[in-house]
Amino acid sequence: MKNNRIQLSDHFNYQRLLRFTLPSIVMMVFTSIYGVVDGFFVSNYVGKTSFAAVNFIMPFLMILGAVGFMFGTGGSALIAKTLGQRDREKANRLFSMIVYVSIVCGVVLMIFGFVLIRSAAVWLGASGSMLSDCLTYSYPIMIAVPAYIIQFAFASFFITAEKPKLGLMVTILAGITNMVMDFLLVAVLRWGLTGAALATALSQYVGGGVSLGYFARKNTSLLCLTRTKLDKAALWKTCTNGSSELMSNISISIVSMLYNAQLMKYAGENGIAAYGVIMYVNMIFLAIFLGYSIGCAPVMGYHYGAENNSELKNLLKRSLCLIGVFSILMFVLAELLAMPLAALFVGYDAILCELTVRGFQFYSFSFLFSGMAIFGSSFFTALNNGFVSALISFLRTMVFQMICVLILPLWWGIDGIWISVVAAEMLAVIVTVVWMYRLRSFYHYG
Repeated sequence: MKNNRIQLSDHFNYQRLLRFTLPSIVMMVFTSIYGVVDGFFVSNYVGKTSFAAVNFIMPFLMILGAVGFMFGTGGSALIAKTLGQRDREKANRLFSMIVYVSIVCGVVLMIFGFVLIRSAAVWLGASGSMLSDCLTYSYPIMIAVPAYIIQFAFASFFITAEKPKLGLMVTILAGITNMVMDFLLVAVLRWGLTGAALATALSQYVGGGVSLGYFARKNTSLLCLTRTKLDKAALWKTCTNGSSELMSNISISIVSMLYNAQLMKYAGENGIAAYGVIMYVNMIFLAIFLGYSIGCAPVMGYHYGAENNSELKNLLKRSLCLIGVFSILMFVLAELLAMPLAALFVGYDAILCELTVRGFQFYSFSFLFSGMAIFGSSFFTALNNGFVSALISFLRTMVFQMICVLILPLWWGIDGIWISVVAAEMLAVIVTVVWMYRLRSFYHYG
């Protein structure tokens, strides 16, 4: 009797595709939600200055963790292709090598972060109480950088191992840890920013540690940690495959710094706080697109490796339809929830709340376009085309946004800052469509 477990080699209709990717979608949404918890507790229990400081230094912290996305997505694409070629032993060697390298990189980046965090905060413009708050929040989190990186990497590996539901459960466990500890350390014990940072660090060690423990022992998935050796060619392929995700996260962080600088110029501390709220909500909404893209990428990589062109075409067609539906739903939901979500974070300040609502109403139009560009970059990662994937991601998250956020405010003031994201996402969709059309015959999905 055939079991109900969905395998990478299956044929996917809409129902099966949604069933397989749903755990990844929920996982990314839940990850975003528990990431937002820090902001909620800091804003409501510590104050808006500390809340602004967290959002001010967060881009630097995200850059350190972005390596995990690179190893996870890039490695999953290579491993899924290898599994499609029916070489499971090699797939496990590649998987093990990537995990071990991720851990080493995490330790190196942790040391790097401790050394540079103060200089980075000062360079970004923090001073006085904001600088103090940035450092208070950052130092405890630095300890968890290795776990932060492998937690992100395992998010993709669980899917490639045909265990997306297990990956979701690990994420939920880490999220509950963060929420409970935030409540205890910030709301009850009143440890302020230190408590919020410790709650986040502990949750990352729970997520990374449980995942590492599962794959370190014999298990029922397709992957297991084993003895391996450094394969420079495979490691380079992993890094190039995942360069789009690395570039995307680094670019988002750099652009966030630029947004903060522009907002400080046009709206002061309130502008940074409003942007922080919008970014928290944006993380949750984009998590749906990211979760779907991460969830279906190993499937597409598998069928690409197996040279099953008809299924690759089928996956692309159905994915584009689903992304279109998600985009419309996200836009409508964002417009309806602008006021309630703003009030949840900054309802104690009427002027700040009004600024946040207006910004989010402009920003919500970006959800009509962002899903297509996110999926397009992930699609080419799955096809092991790191160049096109990175190009789409780099243009979307860095070039287009930097140009728009520097130019549009000159005409429309602070409204131009919110509109910048919409304009950048529209341009990214055009680039994505052009590359999909150009390479349709090369990859046989046309």
